[in-house]
Amino acid sequence: MKLEKGMWVAVVDGARGLVYVNDGTALEPQLKLVRKIEQDNPSTAEQGRDRPVRSHGGPSGQHGTFAPKDLHQKAEDTFVAAFAHALEADAAAHAFKSVVIVAPPVAMNIVRQSTGTALKPKIVREITSDYTKHSTADIAKAVVKALEG
Repeated sequence: MKLEKGMWVAVVDGARGLVYVNDGTALEPQLKLVRKIEQDNPSTAEQGRDRPVRSHGGPSGQHGTFAPKDLHQKAEDTFVAAFAHALEADAAAHAFKSVVIVAPPVAMNIVRQSTGTALKPKIVREITSDYTKHSTADIAKAVVKALEG
């Protein structure tokens, strides 16, 4: 399979989402940025309580602790899900015919969970890697290599 003209490439992690379209040819791809979304996501300690929450008493008289919520991870998961939902809306609007999704393993799992009936048949390849901080040229090379292999 080749990175055909008009094919989309969606690259996402917990803090950045990039959507490209191939404006070049299958032999000489040229990715053009369609959308860039970023979020500022400080650590859980900076966002709120990072210590276990204590429970005192109650009807049983027992005491205990509850594991704290990882607010940083929750924000990343929410961001990735919103990114996938935006791709779903684009697919439903017939903005593209096919797309390659690139995301690290945890983010890819969220993308899979958030993918609906409009987007699912348009995904031609999933690449489980983190390329959000790579150059556009490096992303194009990685996608071309994955599609050929």
